[in-house]
Amino acid sequence: MLLAVPLQHLRGVVSAAPPGGLLVVCAKGVETGTHLLPLEILAQIRPHAVCAVLTGPNFAHEIAAGLPAAAVVASADAAQRQAVIAALATSEFRLYGNDDPIGAQVGGAAKNVIAIAAGAAIGAGLGENARAALITRGLAELTRMAVALGGKASTVTGLSGLGDMLLTCTGASSRNFSLGLVLGQGQALADVLASRSTVAEGVATAPALLARARALGVSLPICAAVASVVTGAGTIRDEIGALMARPLRDE
Repeated sequence: MLLAVPLQHLRGVVSAAPPGGLLVVCAKGVETGTHLLPLEILAQIRPHAVCAVLTGPNFAHEIAAGLPAAAVVASADAAQRQAVIAALATSEFRLYGNDDPIGAQVGGAAKNVIAIAAGAAIGAGLGENARAALITRGLAELTRMAVALGGKASTVTGLSGLGDMLLTCTGASSRNFSLGLVLGQGQALADVLASRSTVAEGVATAPALLARARALGVSLPICAAVASVVTGAGTIRDEIGALMARPLRDE
């Protein structure tokens, strides 16, 4: 069963679904309130289910059009990974196995938050230098969070981390980047969300990811800035200024 639903609805959908079979999570994000990753949600409501994660730098409409793409199937169980790959891989859709579902999930969640920041920087006219800096330092935040949760730093350099981050922070079809873009241009978040039929997962994920990070003592300044903007606590200009004014240190 491919669970390709918005993360904030994953719990309700799975609770109502028939039991049995391998569950493959395609949702990306952190649950509001519980601050749980997708597989942690499944562990609560389907504790005996066999689960894997399908993630990576993929726009669905390009895959549907048969354009070449690559993704990651993450599971601690090699047999599970191979089963999913055998079922879903095609000549246009190349799948790689990964034994770090934690790192893969963090990558899918955090990249949406960083993409909002990248879009806001472009929308506000702050330039490509600012976007490149946000992507690079956002990758460092993703790495710290993944490792703190027990994931691997090496996962962050792969398709589920760097690959997904690059696509989401630069692709015109990215829902999160495009949302940040119009926020940077001065539109109100409520108006943007009301005009859309699609979900920008980074809006709900930003404050939930930040809360999880703070509980672990992990510093995520870019994610904190995005959380401040989407919750109405700060403005884009103020948050960019605060990021630039942070104490100087080695990279």
